[in-house]
Amino acid sequence: MAGKYFDEWQVGDRIAHAISRTVTETDNVLISTLTHNPQPMHLDHEAASQSEFGMPLVNSVFTFGLMVGVSVADTTLGTLVANLGYDKLVFPNPVFIGDTLRSESECVAVRESKSRPNAGIVTWAHRSFNQRGDLVCECTRSALLKKKPQ
Repeated sequence: MAGKYFDEWQVGDRIAHAISRTVTETDNVLISTLTHNPQPMHLDHEAASQSEFGMPLVNSVFTFGLMVGVSVADTTLGTLVANLGYDKLVFPNPVFIGDTLRSESECVAVRESKSRPNAGIVTWAHRSFNQRGDLVCECTRSALLKKKPQ
């Protein structure tokens, strides 16, 4: 099991996730069609070429999902009771097909659960960067994690 228990987290803990990923056109088309998002900026090269970006933008749902997905093995795999929420989700720079994304997580809060003596709440700041080091996605995520078995 790769994830950490609640009692193994401390504010300030940082993880640079080992998995990076180059975004493909297939990724962008699949997430856009799976979520019924017909935005021409994602799917229509001609329309996107007329935009200020000059090319299609990767659907931000993919960027967000990838950032959180690569964090799971290092944070909550096997210890998660429930995701509680995501806050302050921002996309400060665009992602384009061919960009390679890497992510990191920082523990920003821990607290005991008031209703579950065998669990606690951990909050992370998740961040994703492109190959140039530009921040492309950031959010905070809170999750209810199991405590380490006695």
